[in-house]
Amino acid sequence: MGKIEKQIAALTTMSSAQLREECQRLIDGEPAAIPDHLIRRLVAYRLQERRYGGLPAAVLRELKRTPSAEGQQNRPTIEVRPGTRFVREWNGQTISVEALEEGFIWQDRPYASLSAIAREVTGAHWSGPRFFGLTNRG
Repeated sequence: MGKIEKQIAALTTMSSAQLREECQRLIDGEPAAIPDHLIRRLVAYRLQERRYGGLPAAVLRELKRTPSAEGQQNRPTIEVRPGTRFVREWNGQTISVEALEEGFIWQDRPYASLSAIAREVTGAHWSGPRFFGLTNRG
């Protein structure tokens, strides 16, 4: 095992205080208030970055470019025409949702999104488009 691998392996045995101290040393500042497992990843990345070099300039430019500062995501939007009906079986119950001009209707109640309906049906957070089979997992 090389030196960098040993340093990264040692991160798993560090206390929270030791981990934050190492992070502070590597980033030249106080680490953000994030969980230890994320600090551990940041420290591991910085150790590798110092040893092997950082990301190429072209990659850094691309990362700065997307997604935009306004929070827009670069994934295709699913266009749904009003009147489209989505049908899904869930725990023996048939869920039938109709798309409106603005939002959706299920059981005579309006919803802003398919995700809100999926959450209502399942009691858990779901991607509405995934729940209704409009996107693939991945």
